[in-house]
Amino acid sequence: MTPQPPENQDKDAGRWSDLGRPPLNATALRRALVRPGALWTALDVVPATGSTNTDLAARAAKGEVEEGAVLVAEEQSAGRGRLNRSWSAPPRSGLFFSVYLTPRVPVERWGWLPLLTGVATATALSRTAGIDTALKWPNDILVSCPGDADAAGPDGTPGTGERKVGGILAERAGSGVVIGIGLNVSLTAAELPVPTAGSLALAGARSTDRDPLLRAVLRSLEEWYATWQSAVGDPGTSRLQETYAAGCATLGRSVRAELPGDTALTGEAVAIDADGRLVLATANGVRHPVGAGDIIHLRATASGPPGGDDSPEP
Repeated sequence: MTPQPPENQDKDAGRWSDLGRPPLNATALRRALVRPGALWTALDVVPATGSTNTDLAARAAKGEVEEGAVLVAEEQSAGRGRLNRSWSAPPRSGLFFSVYLTPRVPVERWGWLPLLTGVATATALSRTAGIDTALKWPNDILVSCPGDADAAGPDGTPGTGERKVGGILAERAGSGVVIGIGLNVSLTAAELPVPTAGSLALAGARSTDRDPLLRAVLRSLEEWYATWQSAVGDPGTSRLQETYAAGCATLGRSVRAELPGDTALTGEAVAIDADGRLVLATANGVRHPVGAGDIIHLRATASGPPGGDDSPEP
């Protein structure tokens, strides 16, 4: 490596103040992902913003972006998860990005998009980072952190070592949908916003280089989206329904669904139906499909693994 003049060393020291968290290279990412015939049509990386979902949705509403636009932020100051939970993390410690999609499938099947994104993201992380992932219905990504297996939840139930490492938020915008993805990549234990959050680094990922991770997630999402659209959004024909169910940590557990209107429903999560809803079997044997609500893992059932307490957005 050629030694740099002192003045250039000072500039580099400022730009690379955290050597373990280098910035993303937007030019290289565009060269790899934005190409003729690909889903991704534009990719921008900004140093900081309030929320990539808010920004991209505003542009979509004005007709300023095409399908396949990707917006990435090195830092978010007003990131949002479901139920308007806040999402914050140190600069360049994670992946915070949104994509704009205009599905050419019946609108009633658009509800599968967050689940599809979860499958695509979990698959990409398993392959690229070499870690075990699981999905918590409807839009959380879980990993196992070594040393947590015996941790107890606040209600005294046994823990599983499962930590929330990411979340997904889908919002209608313009003629399509903006899907936001947030992933904790290199956060240390001291940087976690809540004790039940996690990161790829803490889960023992073989790489925390955000560039290949982002490429892998976007390529996996492109593949799953193409398969789903080829099946006209049918979750059975595209194998999306069975793949999601196979990786869903919620199934087989006793859960509490906190529903709109300040009501709650407790039962065993037994299936994901054709509409992407979580089906709960209550103590009286009645099956209830849940399409919206906050799901809290309570404890193990005879057919499922032990569960820990739910975690808020990281």
